[in-house]
Amino acid sequence: MSHIATPSLRNDLSAILWMLTAGLCFVAVNGTVRWLGQALPAAEGAFIRFAFGLLFLLPALGPALRRGFPARIWRLFVLRGALHIVAVILWFHAMARITVAEVTAIGFLNPIVVTLGAAALMGERISWRRALAIAVALVGALIVLRPGLRQLEEGHLAQLGAAVTFGGSYLVAKRLSERVPASVVVAMMSLTVCLGLAPIAALHWVAPSAVQCAVLACTAFFATAGHYAMTRAFAAAPLTVTQPVTLLQLIWASLLGALVFAEPVDVWVLVGGATMIAAISYITWRESRRGGITPPPGQERD
Repeated sequence: MSHIATPSLRNDLSAILWMLTAGLCFVAVNGTVRWLGQALPAAEGAFIRFAFGLLFLLPALGPALRRGFPARIWRLFVLRGALHIVAVILWFHAMARITVAEVTAIGFLNPIVVTLGAAALMGERISWRRALAIAVALVGALIVLRPGLRQLEEGHLAQLGAAVTFGGSYLVAKRLSERVPASVVVAMMSLTVCLGLAPIAALHWVAPSAVQCAVLACTAFFATAGHYAMTRAFAAAPLTVTQPVTLLQLIWASLLGALVFAEPVDVWVLVGGATMIAAISYITWRESRRGGITPPPGQERD
């Protein structure tokens, strides 16, 4: 009897390894921004991060700009850039004020926002099964936040706002991806976000140190590497294989917060995050069978 792995099993293993790599990269993104804390204003930190990220995307950006785009595509680029500017400022603000695990768990709301937005704005039908899964995910969010049982800080509210606006950004990106290559969509997002953040960052500019710039360069590198690894994972196997691996991001985020930043491990954050991931995995499985548009958790966080 042969024990040689089948191509399907090899692809699944490759996808899981790529997804593990993506998760580690995204946790590293959170860690670098958390390390900066409130040393730099949120808009300035976000601007420097995207400026470094833009350097990685110049090979795709230059030819696209030379070819040009129709006016309708430019409007979508500007709309996505505006949404992403709000989202990343809120996300940087939250990262400096609440734990890494809380930011990660609340960020899992992004796919729920996209699913609801697709139904409201694009006419997608939500079946009773998907509606039930959304309700379960929202219960998970309530477990994480526990309103009424503890005081919600501005960081929690900022991350909730980030989840909503990241969801809006993803909906616009899906429209763009139907007309423009994915690499160009990402590159133009970085360009529009940089241009939009520049005047906001200039209002309260604090001269960054060399170390702070190096840390934000690492943030940009890990974000780019994370999205690349996630793309490789999606190409190797279905979302039903890669989606459950996302839960490890929450575990790693909790470990990072506890071991590096001395943050307390909140069991309820883990329970709520796991509940949200289970519901989102079901939604993703359903939509992968019917061609829906809900993104995996974390894809739009930065």
